Amino acid sequence: MSTDAAKPTRREQILTAAAEKFARAGFHGVGIDDIGAAVGISGPALYRHFRSKDAMLAELLTGISDRLLLGGKHRVDAASGSQDALDRLVRWHVEFALHNPALITVHMRDLDSLSDRDHRRVRESQRLYVEVWVAVLRDARPELDRPRARAAAHAVFGLINSTPFSAHLDTSAMSRLLRDMAHGAIAAI
Repeated sequence: MSTDAAKPTRREQILTAAAEKFARAGFHGVGIDDIGAAVGISGPALYRHFRSKDAMLAELLTGISDRLLLGGKHRVDAASGSQDALDRLVRWHVEFALHNPALITVHMRDLDSLSDRDHRRVRESQRLYVEVWVAVLRDARPELDRPRARAAAHAVFGLINSTPFSAHLDTSAMSRLLRDMAHGAIAAI
């Protein structure tokens, strides 16, 4: 995404609009004209930025998977120890989910609409992200074997990724609640 948060690029505007539209109506329920109208251009004008609606979905879903992976790695690299790394991962995923509810919804509902190639790419980034968590969980909790740490990571993701459906508090309070619940779930394994 653009480094100038106040002025997203046209491409970013289109992706944001597409994510919102896909989250509300599903990938197959949204036409190119709907997305164009949301950013003030004709549907066919979108083809200057993307080759197809499928390409928009692919960029959205590969983009979130890559962002989670890179953000997770960055936070672990910056950590002072295993507990700090775990806290940073939890905070990262919570903040990502709270600020990207449309992307979380689109991912849960429309992942299977991707081409096989893009689907594999998303799944590979996700697998690598899970393994970042597994390594940190096992460092923080040496008694955990890989399968249990992997299952725990997926369970924590499910809890955090419920935010499009469960965020009934203001963002700050919801962030604290999710962090506390994630740490509580981790402590219970």
